[in-house]
Amino acid sequence: MHKIVGVFILVWFSLYVNAQDSLAVASPKDSVKTHSWKRACLFSAVVPGSGQIYNHIAMPKGKKKAYWKVPLIYAGLGATTYFVVKNNMLKNDYRAEYESRKVGNAPGNFLEYDDQSLLSLYAQHRNRRDFAILGMGLVYILNIVDAGVEAHFVNFDISEDLSLSIHPTTYFPNAYGVSFQFKFR
Repeated sequence: MHKIVGVFILVWFSLYVNAQDSLAVASPKDSVKTHSWKRACLFSAVVPGSGQIYNHIAMPKGKKKAYWKVPLIYAGLGATTYFVVKNNMLKNDYRAEYESRKVGNAPGNFLEYDDQSLLSLYAQHRNRRDFAILGMGLVYILNIVDAGVEAHFVNFDISEDLSLSIHPTTYFPNAYGVSFQFKFR
């Protein structure tokens, strides 16, 4: 039931984003095709890294550079998933051993640890698992944010007509400063 509701929400959101994109009317004078940051965020939310690929495809020929982030995204998600699984298994092993000893069974795999050490190890690996889950969420959120920010810069142009000059200046004999000069030609 939860999967059906999730798929329904995902399809509805996708249709909503497409409807919003189709409502944007470009005048005949606009020669630059608009690139949707919403669509890039949606793609990255559904399949991590696909928003970066979407941005890479839309970039002009000389500026294509967004695809290299995809392996980093999957490396981050893979590493944090590994730590979640590893620490959760160790946490469960320590808990099972502690509960087995409390029932009265002989110590199993962890003979070198007393009951208090097992509780301490259980808490340590539970905390590590929780931090790994937090790290996984951060990698996922950064993936979506990066796709949205990169989508804003797909058609960003810095021409030769813009310049910034920074010069040291003196205002008084003992007063020094920095002057900024912007030129818009």
